[in-house]
Amino acid sequence: MHEMHDDKARTWAIISHLSALIVLLGIPFGNILGPFIVWLFTKDKYPTVDDQGKEAMNFQISMTIYFALALFIAIVFTPVLIGILFYPVAAAIAIADIVLTVIATVKASNNELYRYPITIRLIK
Repeated sequence: MHEMHDDKARTWAIISHLSALIVLLGIPFGNILGPFIVWLFTKDKYPTVDDQGKEAMNFQISMTIYFALALFIAIVFTPVLIGILFYPVAAAIAIADIVLTVIATVKASNNELYRYPITIRLIK
């Protein structure tokens, strides 16, 4: 991937990824709001933060959709037993979200632009 050269851009890129973990404090949709707020206030100053902020938001939106679908299927189809299989899927999605967010944060701290896997790129 491309590299970042500005220390401030690198710091804001780190924050754009790491801010998604604010959801762990119980803030609803904090995983999307954190990167959105960072991106909103820094996108015009730093092209790399514009890129990484959108990447973080797209990933978090994607993971929220995947998690909601898995949980919906689990709840709706539990009476027919197939739904029970989707509770571990929802848990795996949540764990993957955290792990991939940490990986993106580490990549940003190493001055690397990161592309999350399994991401629907809604924000271009």
